[in-house]
Amino acid sequence: MSPLRNGNFRALWGATLVSNLGGLIQTVGAGWMMTQISDSKDLVAFVQAANTLPIMLFSLAAGALADNLDRRRIMLVAQALMMVVSAALAYLAFAGQMTPWLLLAFTFMIGCGTALHNPSWQASMGDIVPREDIPQAVSLNAMSFNIMRSIGPALGGVIVAVSGAAVAFLLNAMSYIPLIYALFRWKHRRPSSNIPREQFGSAMSAGLRYMMMSPNLMTVLSRGCMFGVGAVSVMALMPIIARDILLGGALTYGLLLGSFGVGAISAALLNTRLRERFKSETIVRGAFLGFAGSVVILAFSTFVVVTCVFLVVAGACWVLALSLFNVTVQLSTPRWVVGRALSLYQMATFGGMTLGSWIWGVAAEHWGVTASLIAAGVTLLVGAIAGLRFPIPGLVALDLDPLKFREPELLLDLKLRSGPIMIMVDYVVEQKNVDAFLAVMADRRRARIRDGARQWALLRDLENPELWTESYHFPTWVDYIRHNHRRTIADQETTEKLRKLHKGPELPRIHRMIERQTVPSHDDMPLKHANDVP
Repeated sequence: MSPLRNGNFRALWGATLVSNLGGLIQTVGAGWMMTQISDSKDLVAFVQAANTLPIMLFSLAAGALADNLDRRRIMLVAQALMMVVSAALAYLAFAGQMTPWLLLAFTFMIGCGTALHNPSWQASMGDIVPREDIPQAVSLNAMSFNIMRSIGPALGGVIVAVSGAAVAFLLNAMSYIPLIYALFRWKHRRPSSNIPREQFGSAMSAGLRYMMMSPNLMTVLSRGCMFGVGAVSVMALMPIIARDILLGGALTYGLLLGSFGVGAISAALLNTRLRERFKSETIVRGAFLGFAGSVVILAFSTFVVVTCVFLVVAGACWVLALSLFNVTVQLSTPRWVVGRALSLYQMATFGGMTLGSWIWGVAAEHWGVTASLIAAGVTLLVGAIAGLRFPIPGLVALDLDPLKFREPELLLDLKLRSGPIMIMVDYVVEQKNVDAFLAVMADRRRARIRDGARQWALLRDLENPELWTESYHFPTWVDYIRHNHRRTIADQETTEKLRKLHKGPELPRIHRMIERQTVPSHDDMPLKHANDVP
């Protein structure tokens, strides 16, 4: 695959393999240790919830950081945090001081490191490889995790069975070292900007606004959440499946996780071919149905071989759905907000996983593992049916590079913080073109608000009905500049349509104004030069 020809990607991907191996050994150790120190089925399921809850809670903040700070440094901080926490977890386990709630707390803190790391790592794909290689890079990342999932859990099972969970935690702490080293060596250059960095709260609001005004992305989020709720049942209840249904031990648990990983690797290898032959919704719907059938089989199978076979199917469906969701978000989002878009996708998906881990754990505690798995299968079936109404959009090759923008020459001495700013654009539209104009303007409204405009309105002159005025506001002049830097080449299509509907040879007239909602006692906005006065 072409991303592996890139030296930076190859080094980081290889180091991520080692880190993923350590993380999966840690997962086996934590899951099996909880079965040994607690008889509560919901506490066993809560181990998975403790892993995913931080991603739901903190991903948006991590995404805002990824879009505004040096992603390499963020990943270094995240890896260092996880290494320290894992070392502390190993120390407590060796000392025999581990309790169920301590185990959940440390698992939660490791999940916090993952929540901080993931948006920066995934958003960095566009910094490391060309845009056309992003789908393959995403598939390779999925393969990286699942290659280790095929051997890591089995190895983890052996380690836990022979040496105990404490050794598994120690190996996980050591596994972060190669990735930290690779990140130190990666010379990442952030693109320069002549406008100040967005404030943290505004950056998070901008990410939410962009997602809310992007219907295709909202569809991905909702379907990702539904898949997460149902599919996490296997991961959350696998220790109980191994112990109570299959009557096995740590080695059986590792074998089950390994089977899931084999299926995931197979799907990652076939991903590109499947995307070329089938529509995105067909792949996703098949993943929902395949996982639903597998979960139901797992609920009744008492044979290790049968369970492993259908875990291979479940693992393949897991990667097919989640990698396609991820690629769709990456290819549908411009670089300025890709970290926040990916973080919101992760919030939805891992939020669903957190909710599902709790639901299926409680259900298993009260009604049994079989009933819990059947209910999860029904949930996935509903998710497949939802695709009839909310299909996943196809992977359209939009040009999301920013439009070139040159600041207008102003006569007033405006500062970046000056405002509020009001923009008005005049269009002259013949009556026969009004319906077409309104249809295009609906797209323009969504794009304006998505990129930061406020109080958008469309006005029509009562005395000259052919005159239409689009108006919108910004808190400051720098917000207006930032809005224009966010516009993409793909947005230019809407602009061209509006220009064709505009009557006359001249372009639509743009008015840029600064608002004063009270009358100042003196002119507080002087001209730049005295000779500019007409």
